[in-house]
Parts: sequence; C-alpha cells; structure tokens
Amino acid sequence: MVGAGASSLVLEVENLAASRGLRILFEGLTFRLSGGEVLELRGPNGSGKSTLLRILAGLTRAHEGTVAFKTAGEDEPGRHYLGHLDAVKPSESAAEQAEFWARYFGRDPAEAVKAMKRVGLSGREQVPGRGLSAGQKRRLALVRLLVEPRPVWLLDEPTAALDIEGRALVTQLVAEHRAGGGMVIAAIHGDGFAGSRTLDISTLSIGAVA
Repeated sequence: MVGAGASSLVLEVENLAASRGLRILFEGLTFRLSGGEVLELRGPNGSGKSTLLRILAGLTRAHEGTVAFKTAGEDEPGRHYLGHLDAVKPSESAAEQAEFWARYFGRDPAEAVKAMKRVGLSGREQVPGRGLSAGQKRRLALVRLLVEPRPVWLLDEPTAALDIEGRALVTQLVAEHRAGGGMVIAAIHGDGFAGSRTLDISTLSIGAVA
C-alpha cells in the first residue's frame, strides 16, 4: 500500500527539454499526471525515455523546463527509481541484498523475507548474485519497491528479462500500487499496462502536450 496523501499526488511537467552531449533528445514536453495513473513511455532506443526517467528521479538535470511532484502537505513525495541495471552484487546472496535494502530504508529485515516470497524468490535466498538468472536479478530488484512503500515508481523496462509469470507479477504490482493512489511512469517495449496513458517520446516537438 502507498502512504497517506497519495490520493492528492500530482506531477506537473512544464516545457521540459533533455539533452545528451550536444544533442537535444526532446523538448517542449508538458503534462500533468495524478496519483492512480500510469504513464507508459514509448519510442525507439535513444529517444530519451531513460533520460526522462532519470530527470524525474532527480538524477539528471533537465536542459530546460520544470518538474514538480506535489502532495497535500508534502512537496517532494518519495520516489523509487529502477533503472536498466538491477544493482545486484555478484558475491552477496539474494537474501543479504534484500535485507540490505530493508535496513537501508529503516525497515525490519523480516520485510525483505516477505518481499522475496512475493517476487518469487523463495528457495533462492542463499544463491549469490552471480548465480541468479537475468530474470531472477530483475525480481530481486523489485524487492525495493515492496520493502519501502513510496508513492512514485519510475521504472525503466520493468519486465525486461522476465518470463510470463514475472511479467504478470509486475502487472499485478503496478495495479496494486495505482489502486492505492500511487503513480507509475515506465519506459516500455512490448506489452504495457491496462488503462495506462502513453507518451511516445519520438514524436515530441516544441510545445508538444502529452
């Protein structure tokens, strides 16, 4: 579940532009998204989907424009960002890594155990990161979303490397998150999420409105 105040969650993006080196990836992006909504970012590789997610996460500076996350009484709601890389250490066991994230967020390590079960890693707790498949590493990354409830999820190809069951799991987690008033913005290739809005980054031009 998402914390109190999520129902008033709003993201306002105004005249946003992003660049990589000397190249403008996109510009003129303006949109408003509310809690309970999902926005799918579409477009070919290199169009700026990952860059937009990093800007929204506060990890990359925009070329121009503004980004404002708001809730009632809280200007900066908590955000989770899951990028292309799953941040799985090769020498530590899956359980050690899940418990690290629980402690990092100030949670009981028992929450990590429950989260690992939820993402389908029961029986793989003592396997080191190097012994996990690509899909299992992705599942382990999802643990972070569960041990620390935050209203905003920024996901870069969250179903990459996952099998049919794994993709269904992500779909269910997203549905539960938005039902609790949470917001999801995800870069997607292939099948997306029911009832979501779509933004094709490759079509952006000055003044474009999503």
